[in-house]
Amino acid sequence: MSLMTSVLVSSAFLMGCGEKTKVVSDVSSKPNVVIFYVDDLGYGDVSSYGMTVAQTPNVDALAKEGIRFTDAHSSAATCTPSRYSMLTGQYAFRNNAAILPGDAPLIIDHTKPTLPKMMQAAGYKTAVVGKWHLGLGDGFVDWNKDVKPGPIELGFDYSFLMPATGDRVPTVYLENHTVLNLDPSDPITVSYEKRIGSRPVGTERPELLKQQADLQHSATIVNGISRIGWMAGGKSAEWKDEDFPFVFTDKAINFIRSSKDEPFMLFFPFHDIHVPRVPNEMFAGKSGMGPRGDAILQMDWMTGRIVNELKKQGVYDNTIIIFSSDNGPVMDDGYADQADDLRGEHDPAGGYRGGKYSAYEAGTRVPMIVTYPNGLVKSGDSDALVSHIDIYKSLAALVGGTLTAGEAIDSQNILPAFLDASADGREEMLEESFTLSLRNGDWKYVEPFSGQTPAWLANKTAIENGLQSTPQLFDLSKDQYEQHNVASEHPEVVKKLQSRIDAIRLKK
Repeated sequence: MSLMTSVLVSSAFLMGCGEKTKVVSDVSSKPNVVIFYVDDLGYGDVSSYGMTVAQTPNVDALAKEGIRFTDAHSSAATCTPSRYSMLTGQYAFRNNAAILPGDAPLIIDHTKPTLPKMMQAAGYKTAVVGKWHLGLGDGFVDWNKDVKPGPIELGFDYSFLMPATGDRVPTVYLENHTVLNLDPSDPITVSYEKRIGSRPVGTERPELLKQQADLQHSATIVNGISRIGWMAGGKSAEWKDEDFPFVFTDKAINFIRSSKDEPFMLFFPFHDIHVPRVPNEMFAGKSGMGPRGDAILQMDWMTGRIVNELKKQGVYDNTIIIFSSDNGPVMDDGYADQADDLRGEHDPAGGYRGGKYSAYEAGTRVPMIVTYPNGLVKSGDSDALVSHIDIYKSLAALVGGTLTAGEAIDSQNILPAFLDASADGREEMLEESFTLSLRNGDWKYVEPFSGQTPAWLANKTAIENGLQSTPQLFDLSKDQYEQHNVASEHPEVVKKLQSRIDAIRLKK
């Protein structure tokens, strides 16, 4: 039996409690796994998905060789929840996972199963390199000592992180448990409550800034960028934003080189194209769309550099690559980098309504490409309904992972769709934003929102957040861009889909 045949046969059955699939028993080596997870990349933000102002040849090469999904989704319209769901196989609302401050504790319970732990148990060496933003430690973090629990405790053998995001302090790299290049005589202190330290802040020294920022992003200045929060000390450990494409790809390449003789999984969550957008001089001014467009070019170059290393080390043909984004696009997200003014005719959302933070389709509908060059992917365009939350169980099916009771309860094994452009995906899919939405067949239902819209979100008037006090229902077969709310015409459908959301909430 070929690997493809074995995969498809095994994947016809959902894995039960304690049941181990035997997908890879017919090959001498298990496939490596590389997950490229771009930040804030919209459905229309790469040229293989319609961008014409600039080109992304490295991402396009993956699309040409693999499967280009047209109805793939991050599980949430913001970054922390979508990452949480991918790594746990559970919807973020089950743990109230939301956008975190830079000093938040680890939001994933390190005593519970995770995607990297499952891969480790299946014989894989695992690594995460890039933006984290899932919290660190179990309370107050002392950045001058071992910072844990974190990725290592979640099942990654190696981690090299931006602890939170580029717009939040601390502006340092964390390698495994240790802040890189930290001088013990200049200890780091971080506060999100009050000003500390002697560094200038954006509200007082705007002339020092490379980009002006809103009030939220106008605290401590590091490398000419004002951030959220205040930081004292740690001068020798500070990053330089323009170095990100080299620092992160170098670490990923080192991991690939050291792991090439054994199965490995590399999770590579980009900082690009999240704010602040401060591209390296190699890319600055090259897109014609300002720093946001330049950051897209930078992201594409980083992708190509890692893929080329896979080829150089002779492991590309035995590596399944998943390329996607953690949520939809946003133009103005706190910094005045003229992203909206300079985009010209480019539509980052690819025609879909909404964007990052939104309950509408552009909040979670993102580019997604899967390649497996060893002749094991039936390439082409796929309209299968896919959620990133399904990566967990689908990879378990691929590598022969064992799942325990209650593990990845919201994930589904849709491995056939990852390997065959003509295969089906989900029949139903939950989308998280500041409310819940449900895709079911041709229907898209947005649950009424009864809370108070956060002031910062309400101020983002360029994005329709989709938060309304009444039900919204769209027939995507006739109205894929969600322009006509037909809830009042189909009360029976509204009732049915609300009942499904209620049932999902209660699932354990």
